[in-house]
Amino acid sequence: MKKHVVLGLILALTLTVSSQTDATKQSVEKSVFGIQTGFLGIWIHNESRLSNTIALRSEIGLDTGISGGDVYGDVSVFYGPVITLEPRWYYNLNKRKTKSKRTDGNSGNFISIKTSYHPDWFTINKPNNVIFLSDISIVPTWGIRRNIGKHFNYETGIGVGYAHVFKKDNVVLHDDPDVAVNLHLRIGYRF
Repeated sequence: MKKHVVLGLILALTLTVSSQTDATKQSVEKSVFGIQTGFLGIWIHNESRLSNTIALRSEIGLDTGISGGDVYGDVSVFYGPVITLEPRWYYNLNKRKTKSKRTDGNSGNFISIKTSYHPDWFTINKPNNVIFLSDISIVPTWGIRRNIGKHFNYETGIGVGYAHVFKKDNVVLHDDPDVAVNLHLRIGYRF
């Protein structure tokens, strides 16, 4: 009988130690929903946990377009819709937790593959002499997100990748762009 009690205590102690070890591992949140704005648009996003360190960010918003130069004349700013899917790997959550830094709201450094589609559904404030063409871009990105208080955050990222423009009939492109740059600085509110 004593052997069974001692064995039971050892198993219970082992499970307790194992549970405490697993509890120190930091994970991305199950779901993060918010809105962000920056110099080049406004976006609503959701991040859903895929694993302890990977979240899938889905985003819909308005990106800023700028036209001007020799072909279009005066510089003008307009807005078009964008749909983005972006798997993010938050690679330093455990390190931030061991240094007692915040990780709530997926506050940490990340590497992602930002895939954005600009559909030709509508534009806001587009000049009449400008034709909007749909495009898709795939951009590997490095970035950070940090919290300001309980609900506010800021995010910045940089990356270079590939873009494909869907041409329309009777439209001639002077240069067929195939390079996309993701350079963003955003401030947001987390619900």
